[in-house]
Amino acid sequence: MMLPFMGGLTASAAPTKADDTITGNVTDDLIRYIGFGSKQAGGPGDKACGDWMAGELVKAGFEIERQSVSVPSFAPARTELVSGDAKANVWPQPIVMPTSAEGISARIVRVDAAGRASAPLDGAIALIDLPHGRWSSALSKAIWAPTKAAFAAGAVAAVIITNGPSGKVIALNTDGRKPMFAGPTALIAPEDAAPFLAAAMAGETATLYLTGESSRRPAFNFVGRIDRGKGRWLIVSTPRSGWFTCAGERGGGVAAWLAIARWAAAAVTSHNLAFVCNSGHEYEYLGAEESMKAMAPKPAETDFWLHLGANLAARDWHEITGAPMPLPGTDAQRYLVTSPALLPAARELFAGLSGLEAPYSSQDLSAGELTGIIAAGYPSVAGIFGIHRFHHVAEDDARCVVAAAVAETTTAFQRLLVAALKI
Repeated sequence: MMLPFMGGLTASAAPTKADDTITGNVTDDLIRYIGFGSKQAGGPGDKACGDWMAGELVKAGFEIERQSVSVPSFAPARTELVSGDAKANVWPQPIVMPTSAEGISARIVRVDAAGRASAPLDGAIALIDLPHGRWSSALSKAIWAPTKAAFAAGAVAAVIITNGPSGKVIALNTDGRKPMFAGPTALIAPEDAAPFLAAAMAGETATLYLTGESSRRPAFNFVGRIDRGKGRWLIVSTPRSGWFTCAGERGGGVAAWLAIARWAAAAVTSHNLAFVCNSGHEYEYLGAEESMKAMAPKPAETDFWLHLGANLAARDWHEITGAPMPLPGTDAQRYLVTSPALLPAARELFAGLSGLEAPYSSQDLSAGELTGIIAAGYPSVAGIFGIHRFHHVAEDDARCVVAAAVAETTTAFQRLLVAALKI
């Protein structure tokens, strides 16, 4: 399926709420971020992106501290599922447990959305047919429960059909320290799954090939600081890594983070500044966990923490036509969370921004890295997270983000920061 190109980074329709400087910078930063390609933690795109972002903070007057983190890695050779004449590429689920060069050959057995197997799983390849959803993490119970149950029932491998709105394979976040499952596990796109579902119905065999080298490699977090000797800190954080290009997923947050850093360096003179950028997001926030331990100012020293997570302002799409058709508007599946005291200001400042105009209290909802920030006891927080249509798929490219929408959302967060700090 080809997506129609609609000039996703054109800023000519910039809203009046965002000034020309912010809109221009956001446009340039999105182009630069997207240009680094794959952002898998510790890979060349992630490292080059981190170097660029740190360099931008240096230009704005920040001092940089880096922190090395160890992340999983897999260099694939052959990643396929084969049954008779049917053959499809699969996505190895990290931490990858490779097969031998001969692969694993066994009966293929469908496991439905309720976890029910169509035949005994002992010695079989489990074909786990997820319910439809905007999937993000293998730690979702709907994913890990049937997969672990299949291995417990004797399956020798598992292939998960990631049924979602794009029809593509959806990469899944996972534990970054040890494998989640007892045997080789892969993901397959729903658009490729039909012949294997038919093979399972017919009681036929399949072969799963997951060959390559599984290892670990270094990635890095960094923090940019301006210590004005004020004794009180503002923290702004964003992840930069992800499975693919991550234009809609991560690009908006990165561009907003840079825009707010440049503005705060000149405008926020009442506080010390700490701008944190983490890698390892896709390994269940491994990088954020490490940076909070070693680099972030402590809760007692911090007046406000703003976290810019996934889907800050990704494009919305029409779906009724069969092929997705791009819209100029923003996907509403994004969530704004603030400390209770900030809710009235958030409702006013984000009015008219789809999905964000109804913010949630941090006492009621959180997700991603924001959950860890709240749990650590930071007294005043705000954050954004969400899952857009092409979240965690290879097609999350420049077509999935509109610079004007990112600039508008960035401006709203800048104003929320002013309200939170009372400056």
